Amino acid sequence: MKTHEIWNVHFLNQILDTMAEGLFTLDSQGIITSWNKSMEKISGYSAGEAIGKTCSLIECSRCFGKKCPANIHKCGVIEHGRTEAKECFIRHRDGHDIPVIKNARLAKDEDGHMLGIVETITDLTELKKIKQTAEEAQRKLKKAYRLGNIIGKSTAMQNVFDAIRAAANSRANILIQGESGTGKELVAGAIHYNGVNDKKPMITVNCSALSETLLESELFGHVKGAFTGAHRDRKGRFEEADQGTIFLDEIGELTPYMQVKLLRVLQEREIERVGDSKKIKIDIRIIAATHKDLFLLTREGLFREDLFYRLKVFPIPVPPLRERRDDIPLLVNHFLRKGNKREGKNISKISTGAMKKIMEHPWPGNVRELENAVEHAFVLCETDRIESKDLPVEVRETKTRPLPTMDPDPTAKTGFSTQKITREDLVRLLEECHWNKAEVGRRIHKSRTAVWKYMKKWDIPLQR
Repeated sequence: MKTHEIWNVHFLNQILDTMAEGLFTLDSQGIITSWNKSMEKISGYSAGEAIGKTCSLIECSRCFGKKCPANIHKCGVIEHGRTEAKECFIRHRDGHDIPVIKNARLAKDEDGHMLGIVETITDLTELKKIKQTAEEAQRKLKKAYRLGNIIGKSTAMQNVFDAIRAAANSRANILIQGESGTGKELVAGAIHYNGVNDKKPMITVNCSALSETLLESELFGHVKGAFTGAHRDRKGRFEEADQGTIFLDEIGELTPYMQVKLLRVLQEREIERVGDSKKIKIDIRIIAATHKDLFLLTREGLFREDLFYRLKVFPIPVPPLRERRDDIPLLVNHFLRKGNKREGKNISKISTGAMKKIMEHPWPGNVRELENAVEHAFVLCETDRIESKDLPVEVRETKTRPLPTMDPDPTAKTGFSTQKITREDLVRLLEECHWNKAEVGRRIHKSRTAVWKYMKKWDIPLQR
């Protein structure tokens, strides 16, 4: 070989060794004839170990959809002349798989005779790590801001998320407390569907929707002939929830008789259908929810103390929306996406003025009221942006007017002066706050108990 030819070969080898990509060549018999430095680094095999072997050394996971054949004449590169760059794995000398992009091309002389094959390997290990890090960050972000159908990044909601995760795999009784519209049923669902028994039934019963007689039949079931209209045996909701979860919403509305019946279920874990004396064992987790202050009701003798403490083995307070205002923009964006899908619109944003109105509103109806407000805006909005004029009147005209004050001692025997709150004032405030007694108390700087005592004194119904 002439000196200049030797120099050219030496120079070419140096070029190949400076490449970031791995490169190796095969002769017409499929034997490795060269192996650059990057290939050594990627595969773990030195040039001395690789040259003279076949490409099966690196066990490429894909070659036209098949394992790389040991026979060069069965290789797809021979048939097609090249392979498209594609992601696959090669086996490192230590035995672990390495993600790579592999490319191969057939080399021929001027007469079209095969000289061999040139293959390049691009290491994707770092790229995979970056991608995995980004995906993990995205998962953590979603996990942090969302649990089931509940959305929130505020500290108050993060505490709720932690409580849900803690309760999910427990069979302890759970009491969810929060104002109307805060999402108590969503919390109950998240507890059930994040637990090990998520495939078992979750049965929901609203304790305020039925009369005492109907509720008893609904929960416990009945036998044929137990009462007029009982033409056949019927399973109750407790039986239907066996092995799963029963969610008793508005538990504070139970009558004294039903409180006794429920207490027996909690103690004995068995039921009797209406009109039957046969005891039926059940294995259920009970999640109860209420917007009422059960502790106060026990003090007033309206709710059994023993039942209260059996229900609140693991209490979860759900904060009102006004105490988690950081979550409002997240919720609004969620309702925008939901509304676009429902209405077939493309409303992508909300004006600064409209968002200011939303952030200033006290939201006595909480998340449910916020969702209704966004739905109202969807009806009126004719562009791709919600403006203040599209919002409900009570949201866009929120006022902070002076409010009357209550007598400091609501149980005092003395009468009320003309400067103090009147029955009419209180009724007006209750209407403005959608009968939310806690919100009324906040507006007049008094406790919910004080509001409740005034209502009792003036014979104002607890519900609208």
